[in-house]
Amino acid sequence: MNSTVSSSQVDATSGSRTGNGGRPAPTARGVLVLGLVGLVVVLALVSLLSIVVGARSVGLGMVADALRDYQPADGDHQVVINRIPRLLAGLLVGAALGLAGAVMQGVARNPLADPGLFGVNAGASLGIVCAISLFGITAAAGYIWFAFAGAAIVAVVVYAVGSLGRDGATPVKLALAGAAITAMLTSVTTAVLLTDATTFDQFRFWTVGSLTGRRLDLVTQIVPFIVVGVFLALSIGRLLNALSLGDDVARGLGQRVGVARATAATAAVILCGGATAIAGPIWFIGLLVPHIAG
Repeated sequence: MNSTVSSSQVDATSGSRTGNGGRPAPTARGVLVLGLVGLVVVLALVSLLSIVVGARSVGLGMVADALRDYQPADGDHQVVINRIPRLLAGLLVGAALGLAGAVMQGVARNPLADPGLFGVNAGASLGIVCAISLFGITAAAGYIWFAFAGAAIVAVVVYAVGSLGRDGATPVKLALAGAAITAMLTSVTTAVLLTDATTFDQFRFWTVGSLTGRRLDLVTQIVPFIVVGVFLALSIGRLLNALSLGDDVARGLGQRVGVARATAATAAVILCGGATAIAGPIWFIGLLVPHIAG
């Protein structure tokens, strides 16, 4: 009788997992932590490159000098300082739209759902254009509320239109309603811009979206709204998991479906409104980021 015990038997009895050479195999949690650390490192490197590389490249030493002792008369220092708001705006907009896309995909049970497809970005953009064109509001503190109003109204309209018919708000009907309303709102926005030719160049930003020329004061005004939206979105993670199984299953698990949908819609509206106020209607970020992260 063989008195030796194989490593697999020891692993089976102890519940541990070992790889080659008796070393513990990485667990799912360990792989997740390593993946997150790797992504943070990549994000830091890309962020640094966004400051260093451009139409006028600067060295790392110059970046350090500008951050440590900014000299307004130095052209390289001006380049560095002017690129920082663009970097912060990009990080905020990417996080907001990515999280909003994940929320909308969970609520709609549609892997193609995103703020651009469902018309939320277009509604926020039209609200800002109307605020600037009709009421002369140019400060972010003023037109951010028009962005929220436009995003909220469009979200309600898309859901109402998608709910028509026998089967209610199916993923396909919501996507079709969102695409149709987005096309309509984009046309209305363009019409408003064309009627004000003297300021067309100023407003053109709100039809295509961009991170160019974003000021630090604008970014700081929008940050509180993005933080609130992120908090709401993260607080309903379990509710979204239940909703992804269907309304009946979610109710069977004790979830209040109406409250969950209302909270998710509020989070998406705040995130999309804030992101659009900074960078205009940027598409596809909300669609791609949840799938890449998953």
